[in-house]
Amino acid sequence: MQEDSLAIYLSLAKDINLPLEYKKKYNTKALMIITNQEDDSLNKVNLFKVANRYYNMNEWKDYLQTTKFILKRSIDSGDSVNVAKAYSYLGDYYVSKSVSDSAFLNYFKAEKVYSKINDRYNLAKTYLNKANLQFNEGDYFESEISVFKALRILKEEKNVNDLLYDCYNLLGLLYNEREEFNKALEFHNKALAILTDKSIPAEFQLKATSLNNIGFVNLKKHNYKIAKSYFKEALEEKNLYKQNATLYAIILDNLAYSRFKLEEPEELSTQFYKSLKIRDSLGLKSGVVLSKMHLSEYFASKKDTFKAIQYSKQALILSRSSNQINNVLEVLRQIAVVDPQNASVYSAEFIQLNDKMLKLERNMGEKFSRIQYETSEIKNQNSSLQEKNKTLIYVFSICTLIGLFFYVYKTQQARHRELLFKQQQQVANEDIYNLMILQQNDIEQTRIKEKKKVAQDLHDGVLGRMFGVRISLDSLDKVDEGEAAPKRKKYLEELKKIEEDIREISHDLNREKSELINNFIAILNKLFEDQRNTYEVKLISSFDSNIKWELVSNNVKINLYRIIQEALQNCNKYAKASTIVVEFKSEVDHLVLSIADDGIGFNTKTTRKGIGLHNIQYRATECKGSVLLKSAKGEGTLMIVKIPIDQKINLQHT
Repeated sequence: MQEDSLAIYLSLAKDINLPLEYKKKYNTKALMIITNQEDDSLNKVNLFKVANRYYNMNEWKDYLQTTKFILKRSIDSGDSVNVAKAYSYLGDYYVSKSVSDSAFLNYFKAEKVYSKINDRYNLAKTYLNKANLQFNEGDYFESEISVFKALRILKEEKNVNDLLYDCYNLLGLLYNEREEFNKALEFHNKALAILTDKSIPAEFQLKATSLNNIGFVNLKKHNYKIAKSYFKEALEEKNLYKQNATLYAIILDNLAYSRFKLEEPEELSTQFYKSLKIRDSLGLKSGVVLSKMHLSEYFASKKDTFKAIQYSKQALILSRSSNQINNVLEVLRQIAVVDPQNASVYSAEFIQLNDKMLKLERNMGEKFSRIQYETSEIKNQNSSLQEKNKTLIYVFSICTLIGLFFYVYKTQQARHRELLFKQQQQVANEDIYNLMILQQNDIEQTRIKEKKKVAQDLHDGVLGRMFGVRISLDSLDKVDEGEAAPKRKKYLEELKKIEEDIREISHDLNREKSELINNFIAILNKLFEDQRNTYEVKLISSFDSNIKWELVSNNVKINLYRIIQEALQNCNKYAKASTIVVEFKSEVDHLVLSIADDGIGFNTKTTRKGIGLHNIQYRATECKGSVLLKSAKGEGTLMIVKIPIDQKINLQHT
């Protein structure tokens, strides 16, 4: 029931048609269910689903708490795969909060774990995350190194076109920033070529992204006509505005700007304004700044200085509030052109901010390097300590082993002697039982001979006497009644004696048959009697009178005896029972042995089977039978052994 509710809550939490507060509520309910479940791999999968939904809802506090909870559970359970994944999620969180050093540290930790467990796909993905972070912080050299680390791994893997695309695209952006335009175009075209793979979802609008990037490189190269063609092609991508309004606004603004550079005045302002409106509605500060800069440049070309300065000032105020130094520098460069009277003021601020940005970029690069160094240094120190600890452990272990050697040697000898004695005792028990069974066979053979002798005696003795009496009685028909009466009386007496002899023979035969049947039962009763005399556990035994023991083979009897003996031994050693019940029942085509106790029981799914249970299973299999074991903690144990019996033979002998 809980699993059904969990699936429903997780589904509702990502339903795009529901209000945000409802999605958050359902996600929280899902988290409460998962938190109270047993910690296993499925539990962590569901926890990551919850974290993803918080991420998509921009619920950063809940996302952080959930990810930290996953990390703790993963560390506690020694789950390296999910430890690394949790570190990656924490890196994503700090990226969203623009805390670059914390983001880098968590990506670095994820990288080390993925490297250790040789998860090459996720290792490449982590290198790519680091590269994006370094790129955004202006550390282009280290970003390039990280991307190529990812590429070296991915070129040896299959079905990784999604990550290959991201690598090539990032390299294109990186070389474009470094104004290595030919290299930038090379990698953007490689990224575009990958999109022929139809397994990459079209709704990501990656083709439009690559077309825009190629157009933008050409824009910077002043190839405005080529740039315009790429922007127009990008805008023609199906469902672009619906699936990625941000990208649509970027491409529309770039198209308008390339047309502006080509001096195509028709509807330029309309395209600039439309892009600005979309960006403003989406709360994209950097995009709004860029749109207003382009409008400022556009109106400056129209000699409308007032609007040009107005848009530049608006862009400057907005860029300052966004704490994006790059944006501020671009606006200062633009406003110095459209407002020449205050150009010196803006230029001075530009120089000051540019120096600050270079220093920050250098510091961030050094900070990333320091994080890697310090983390590696801590790891090396830990490794050194571990080596020292290992040495101490080895020395202590050797001393302990030497000290225990003689003790183990002596005790092992004693145990070996004890084991030999037990084995000999077991063999002796087997031999005794086999002798008992052989004795039973001899008795059966002797009884069969006796029966044949009795049959012969009946035929030669009793039947001969009866024949003589019958002849004598027939002869009385020819004698007078007076003489016949005393003779008839004499012959009747003789018949009575014959009747008594027959009855005595019949009773003897029945008694022999009963003794023959009860011979195996007597052996079992002796086993039960020994059990009662040795242990305080109450033992109850019963035998179904319908069982045809004379039809049960000696091999089956031996195995049944040993199964009961083994089961009683297990009860005595482990069950802590007060009562044991042993029953033999006759079912259609089967002989059923059940042994039950009211002891402590055990979990049959988790408890490892000992040699005793394996022996029982083996003996039942020898008889072509089966063993059913039912038990639970605190509920005792029931063992049912079913041995097949040929019912047709039973019917013939009944």
